[in-house]
Amino acid sequence: MTDKTRGGQFIVKETKCEDIFTPEDFNEEQIMMRDSVKEFVDKEIWPNKVRYEKKDYAFTEETMRQAGEMGFLSVAVPEAYGGMGMGFVNTVLVCDYISGGTGSFSTAFGAHTGIGTMPITLYGSEEQKQKYVPKLASGEWFGAYCLTEPGAGSDANSGKTKAVLSEDGTHYKITGGKMWISNAGFCSLFIVFARIGDDKNITGFIVENDPSNGITMGEEEHKLGIRASSTRQVFFADTKVPVENMLSERGNGFKIAMNALNVGRIKLAAACLDAQRRVTSGAVKYANERVQFNTPISQFGAIRYKLAEMATSCYAGESATYRAAKDIEDRISTREAEGTSHQEAELKGVEEFAIECSILKVAVSEDVQNCADEGIQIFGGMGFSEDTPMESAWRDARIARIYEGTNEINRMLSVGMLIKKAFKGHVDLLGPATKVQEELMGIPSFDTPDYSELFSEEKEMLTKLKKAFLMVAGGAVQKYGPDLEGHQQLLIAAADILIEIYMAESTILRTEKMAKKMGEDQVKEQIAMAKLYLYKAVDVVTQKGKESVISFAEGDEQRMMLMGLRRFTKYTNMPNIIGLRELITTKLVAENEYCF
Repeated sequence: MTDKTRGGQFIVKETKCEDIFTPEDFNEEQIMMRDSVKEFVDKEIWPNKVRYEKKDYAFTEETMRQAGEMGFLSVAVPEAYGGMGMGFVNTVLVCDYISGGTGSFSTAFGAHTGIGTMPITLYGSEEQKQKYVPKLASGEWFGAYCLTEPGAGSDANSGKTKAVLSEDGTHYKITGGKMWISNAGFCSLFIVFARIGDDKNITGFIVENDPSNGITMGEEEHKLGIRASSTRQVFFADTKVPVENMLSERGNGFKIAMNALNVGRIKLAAACLDAQRRVTSGAVKYANERVQFNTPISQFGAIRYKLAEMATSCYAGESATYRAAKDIEDRISTREAEGTSHQEAELKGVEEFAIECSILKVAVSEDVQNCADEGIQIFGGMGFSEDTPMESAWRDARIARIYEGTNEINRMLSVGMLIKKAFKGHVDLLGPATKVQEELMGIPSFDTPDYSELFSEEKEMLTKLKKAFLMVAGGAVQKYGPDLEGHQQLLIAAADILIEIYMAESTILRTEKMAKKMGEDQVKEQIAMAKLYLYKAVDVVTQKGKESVISFAEGDEQRMMLMGLRRFTKYTNMPNIIGLRELITTKLVAENEYCF
């Protein structure tokens, strides 16, 4: 197993631009796939946005069937079960471009292909896969996932739903209630999590949706956004489930749930990308057409600021999402080449990069909300009206920070998993953290480095930001040890630093790779976005690092760490931020759309 494929290692080592995958690296098959998905959205979904906003659940189901006929539901499903058996990057790619039209369809698609189908392809027995997966892959059947309960949200393992073995040992009887179940209104099959006896962990079951078998549903929920995504409560009363429909083994449900969510997290990040592209393009077009004071508003600095920031966060999200997707794909291939089954390889591949999946989920879901918010602002009063697509984009974006594990849970997970990996010896955090402490005691170098090469200062800055993370996280671990997980505010601050480093590094490496291939003058706007993103990341690291240090260190230690933080966040040459934004917006305004 090569070293370069370990998740979380980005924080302690330098990654070369040649070693990351970018959207510019799509092959012909991927470009064709992307174009056919875009065509589907432009033809079937975008023109019918009104129907989704009017809660036309039947229409969501109808477009899902069409997606099934086009093969879009089967991209990640192995060929043996009627799928296309494509790689992980293709899975992410389809999820990205199919999700830009409306959150209602995006949620139905994500719930079905991800948590509705994946648990069976990843954990099912051969018989279960043969029986159910082909129907799910074709869209003949739809899947839903029943984990959350009124009393069990973030604490998923605390569910009260019970599974009791029948006296003759042929089936389990499931009793309990689940809530917020996406696709409940039109699904044929549920993945249900229930507890057997006093088991510590829940167990997964495949349950066919048969109303005569003690299954009833609540009314459709009235939601802020994703209005035509079917969301209902589902109740089970002595619902009979054959013993052969247990998923994996008894007590393995919590593990299944967590791993299904890891895949869901990177796919959720992808599902926010095309929405950002479309919102940004819509805002650019409107700003070019809207004239005030005899001038298109796209010429005003206040609007140009917004457009540049919207495009930059989208570009960063793409850079990081496809980098992680390819790392996961490579990890899966390596495992398969070593003789592991596809099932096991895919599970371990995604699990390896669970930290990156959590980072992406948080970063991209927050960016899409900001993007839609600024989109409304650029449209002004019109943005607040249902006549323009901005208000529905804003409402639909809001759920992304809640489902697949709230952003707070994912922040704490990202740092928690990294520390666990360090204790297991998978990522050497302690060595580099000790070196940073030694460096703080030493005298800094006052040499002026040679920054003539593209991104040389930015990459040195990334190295310093990583030191800032190691200093803050290392200091907190030293002080609190295993009790650190009780200090959530510190974990969240450390996570914000970790997230910004991964996003900024991915953006810089993607751009460096393009510049090497096409020449710097061909990608000057992308260079501007990479520099702008990094500058803002440095601000976050400065703020969160300071908040952490002054909260857990005192006296000389505090003074030393604050000095270190200043050293690790100091530019030699400050970028001209307004100049960078101008460069980005000039290109957007000229192209009249998101064009990166």
